[in-house]
Amino acid sequence: MQYLVLLYDDEKRWAQLNEEEVQAEIAEYGALSESDGKLIQGGNALQPTSTATTVRVREGKRLVTDGPFAETREQLGGYYLIEAANLDEALAFAAKIPATRYGCAEVRPIMNVT
Repeated sequence: MQYLVLLYDDEKRWAQLNEEEVQAEIAEYGALSESDGKLIQGGNALQPTSTATTVRVREGKRLVTDGPFAETREQLGGYYLIEAANLDEALAFAAKIPATRYGCAEVRPIMNVT
């Protein structure tokens, strides 16, 4: 079954890291991809929420606002699309993600609409 694992972390924490600390954390993500690559079908890091644009359509009119749809203490910073045997395997994968030490990972099954 496919799961989307959404990674939330405090962007301010990342901004306070020096280059060596950033590279060390990126290396952890690389190691995760090597150790659990068979589960990972896709994923990416996202640019900061300051680059986000939100679109809504109300009564047929497009409303575009700068920023994420919600202001939160932790921000959506990336995602993985994984194929796991079950929720337990997906949760075990999520627990290895470095962001969970500082933020959290939301694990959500993909709805099969075919």
